Amino acid sequence: MDLLNALVALLNYVLIPATSYAAQLSLGALGVTLIYGILRFSNFAHGDTMAFGTSVTILCTWLLQSLGISAGPLPTALIALPFGIMATSGLLLATDRFVYRFQRKSKAPPVRLVIISMGVMFIFNGLTRFIIGVKDRSFADGERFIISAAQFKAMTGLQEGLTLRTTTVITVITAVLVVTALFWFINKTWTGRSMRAFSDNEDLALLSGVDPERVVKITWVIVAALATIAGVLYGLDKSFKPYTYFQLLLPIFAASVVGGLGNPLGAIGGGIVVAFSEVALTYAWTKVAGYILPPAMVPEGLLQLVAIEYKFAISFIILVSVLLFKPTGLFSGKSL
Repeated sequence: MDLLNALVALLNYVLIPATSYAAQLSLGALGVTLIYGILRFSNFAHGDTMAFGTSVTILCTWLLQSLGISAGPLPTALIALPFGIMATSGLLLATDRFVYRFQRKSKAPPVRLVIISMGVMFIFNGLTRFIIGVKDRSFADGERFIISAAQFKAMTGLQEGLTLRTTTVITVITAVLVVTALFWFINKTWTGRSMRAFSDNEDLALLSGVDPERVVKITWVIVAALATIAGVLYGLDKSFKPYTYFQLLLPIFAASVVGGLGNPLGAIGGGIVVAFSEVALTYAWTKVAGYILPPAMVPEGLLQLVAIEYKFAISFIILVSVLLFKPTGLFSGKSL
């Protein structure tokens, strides 16, 4: 019985939260790795792109709620999500047209584009704060739990309760569907193959009739969709604050580098590695140890390897370690 309680505690506080977080990081990392693989620069504005798309989705959610429109047991934000994607797509396409396009045509070095993206990051951040403010925003509605701790205890008779939140299930299912659709698009459609050809060899792709501007525009639209979906899922799972997405840029970049920049499959693997590392190292293992070990052997401390305040330091250490020892990432992406 104690082993079952330990397993439930492990699921409740480590495996399920880490899986949800990994899905969010993977979607964010996919956007970063697409930009790096096709447009050939590291986009530091990606976190604030997520924040902008989420803020527009929140405003549309509030509008739908005021009109009495909802998704029943599901969050109304799922209905508002396409509007957030369209607004973010427009913003990124306009930014590319008036900021990045000139640099791209003049064959600017990647470091210049990286510096420019930092400036774009601050502009996006200010725009998001202007639109929705700086306060913590909670916009999740519908059914909160698929199963609550009390219901689980009543069904199983265990001391430990398992909580399965609706947003967690939505996050994982949505991430699986989005990743499946993205890989199908990249591998099975002419446009997707054009993007891969442009990424592998730009000159050869041009000789094959690939329109570079069309590839760039489609890339930005896909990135806008990935960023908005990732941002909304993160906001539904936690809450929304503009500066949080700026902080989220570090684990997203760590996931991209761990998996190999330019490698979409690596972005997913990197998201899993970073998410499970953060959650496992910041979790206080005393409860699990109390079920497994004899009472006399249970330590008095929290058995927490890293304080929760330093969870982003884990991403930083992972990022630096990979850059030092395997710059191409675990899945052999493009070397930085």
